[in-house]
Amino acid sequence: MDTPLYTALIEHAHRNTHSFHVPGHHNGDVFFDEAKSVYQSLLSIDMTEITGLDDLHHPTGVIKEAQDLVSRFYGSRESFFLVNGTTAGNLAMILAVCEPGEPILIQRNCHKSVFHAVAMGGAKPVYIAPEVDEGMHVPAHVPFSVIEKALADYPNAKGLVLTNPTYYGHSADLTASIKAAHSYGVPVLVDEAHGAHLVLGEPFPPSSLAMGADAVVHSAHKTLPAMTMGSYFHLNSSRIDRDRLVYYLSSLQSSSPSYPIMASLDTARAYVQDIAENGTLSAHMQHIDQIKQTFASIPYIEVINPSGNGLRPDPLKLTLRSKLGHSGYSLQRILESSGVFVELADEYQVLLVLPLGGRRKIEPETVRIIHQMLENTPPDKRPEAVKWTFPSITTLDYPKSEISRFKKEFVDMDKAAGRLHAADIIPYPPGIPLVMDGERITEESIQKLSRLIGMNAHIQGRLKEKQLLVYIEEEKS
Repeated sequence: MDTPLYTALIEHAHRNTHSFHVPGHHNGDVFFDEAKSVYQSLLSIDMTEITGLDDLHHPTGVIKEAQDLVSRFYGSRESFFLVNGTTAGNLAMILAVCEPGEPILIQRNCHKSVFHAVAMGGAKPVYIAPEVDEGMHVPAHVPFSVIEKALADYPNAKGLVLTNPTYYGHSADLTASIKAAHSYGVPVLVDEAHGAHLVLGEPFPPSSLAMGADAVVHSAHKTLPAMTMGSYFHLNSSRIDRDRLVYYLSSLQSSSPSYPIMASLDTARAYVQDIAENGTLSAHMQHIDQIKQTFASIPYIEVINPSGNGLRPDPLKLTLRSKLGHSGYSLQRILESSGVFVELADEYQVLLVLPLGGRRKIEPETVRIIHQMLENTPPDKRPEAVKWTFPSITTLDYPKSEISRFKKEFVDMDKAAGRLHAADIIPYPPGIPLVMDGERITEESIQKLSRLIGMNAHIQGRLKEKQLLVYIEEEKS
């Protein structure tokens, strides 16, 4: 399998050259002794833009060849390497279409980077609400009827931003939504961070690239064997100005991109392409099924499958819940005590991202320990589900340019309902805002936030001893 960038780096390393260029470890010759044995092989390919290794910001050689291979394999018009993660891709694709004060349609349960991009671009966010998976108690996809109405209400929208699949593996057929958006001339931008493997086809759901999305971002490091922060950006139509997109990709990414990350993107594409061309997916799926069966065999654990109208689950995602009533956070601690580390926990369950390959199995002793710990750990009163009632289409009461001039104050959480929140409150992971800057606080969001705090969930945002930072609407500084 062709890996032009990785091969060029290995060939350069084997030349045993003298490094009088950055980075400062000089091919690994200068490094902290105690860490050298761990990093040594990676340092040999940690290079910079020297002769023969191309330039990410103006690729004409091996990086361009590697990106072209990604584009051909995924079926895009053009593909780009991202070394600052899908966050950089989300920022770039939204900034490439945003105009100050102009509307852009956004799925309410997008990643925080999407909302940051809209704020940076000065656009008017129009939030479109997802349905809620009543079994998992998490937001899923946006119904076509809501997207259709939003497009009719905002026919001049600069873009439609969707997340598919969701963190929990809900995957929707976006074909009708994309076609509807295109009928208004609206480009569709998809954060498909968790779908880099969907290119393999059945039994995985289809990719939004195949459905006709105009721009798609893949976190290769999430489901493919790529290094953390390694992602792909796919440009798929002329509805997005390529020059403007490339400007933002270059502006938002490091001018000293990591060659090991880029090389891992090259080899990750080769890895998944090899599966596709050699027909080995069924063997990998058997390994995935074995892992699922192992966890399902634990008497006090149940598998929770994504549900919803027209949705398909991603086989690489596995959601587990305690049958005894433990919260997801408690179940996470039990699993970690037995050496099993999960992707995330919430109030009700834990989420596992399963490997696309590999041979490691969960040993019977590990299963026994998990079973015993569940049996011996008192449940921590998993909360009753909150009935979420999202308005289908909402906007902020004030534009960012105006609200930034408002004064702020901390108020007790039990008195915050109806006030405008003055920061993002983001349970992390998954990085989906519970309350956004400038959004009006509801009783539901306070109830959910209080429970998360009580469960010691990790929350990003300005919280101060059960107080929330809010804007003072009557006064402006």
